[in-house]
Amino acid sequence: MRILVRVPTWVGDCLLAQPALESLRRSRPGADIWLLGPAWVRDLFPPKKLAAGVIPLGETGSLRGLRRAARTLRAARFDAGLLLTNSFGSALLFALAGIPERWGYRRDGRGFLLTRGVRAETNGAPRHQLEYYLDLVRGLGMTPAPARVRLRLSARETRAAGAALEALGVDLSRPVVVLSPGASYGPAKRWPAERFAALGALFQKKNRAEIVITGSAGERELAGRVAALLPRRAAVLAGLTDLRRLLAVLSRASLVVSNDSGAMHLANALRVPVTAVFGPTDPAATRPYHQPSVVLKKDVACWPCLYRECPYDHRCLTSITPEEVYAAARMFLP
Repeated sequence: MRILVRVPTWVGDCLLAQPALESLRRSRPGADIWLLGPAWVRDLFPPKKLAAGVIPLGETGSLRGLRRAARTLRAARFDAGLLLTNSFGSALLFALAGIPERWGYRRDGRGFLLTRGVRAETNGAPRHQLEYYLDLVRGLGMTPAPARVRLRLSARETRAAGAALEALGVDLSRPVVVLSPGASYGPAKRWPAERFAALGALFQKKNRAEIVITGSAGERELAGRVAALLPRRAAVLAGLTDLRRLLAVLSRASLVVSNDSGAMHLANALRVPVTAVFGPTDPAATRPYHQPSVVLKKDVACWPCLYRECPYDHRCLTSITPEEVYAAARMFLP
């Protein structure tokens, strides 16, 4: 049996789907399982363990792109497709690709496109995203795998990250604090750069910490702004690492301070201590799933909004002070 899994597009969500993928692998031990998603998915889930490989998802925002992707998948002759995404478009793609069995949550008006649909629980307390994915495979009759996310790196990868940090002037004998001020979702999730810089200054002054600032290529300016406000030099790696190299850098950290973002979940999967600053989103759904971690969030009247850009004064994040974050995070440092 050939099974195609449409994995989530966001790094954090994709990582939180790991137990669901393990559930599928255990339930269909002889199946030829492939993942469909962004090309970086292969850096999270190397071939042969959970799946045979990754099919990079091309542009599907237009009808032409959708048809092109459907033709590619049709040629691969999959027997079944599991949708870990919720969109109508992802179910339509599987239908256009002629995949006979299409499994997923029955939502967003796509129920008629599914051959096996599971109703999402809409009552009660919010479900963590990891458990939401496990609820889906459970609803499909599979025995869920343990609710845990874990990533491991080779000794070679961690050694290379250490050498790269030392080449940038980072003293690994001191505590290494990684600041991740970005969030691909949008600026509404970003604690202000000035707050990250003030926090970094506290770590430099009180813990003699080395500061490393990470982020995507699009966040390099943001990372540079944080670095420029620090009293001592920081290593800026924004835009200079792919996903595996970022993981290796995170693995060398004593602490990671992040917004609600992919970096937060990557560090948590490595069991590196994480301090997460939450704004418009609900920690009950997307908090770091494992310890060691701590979350800071303020209760404000407009929360949760899930906006990508705040139309008001961003009070959910501006009301969190660097001193509060430092007080919560310092327990993770020597």
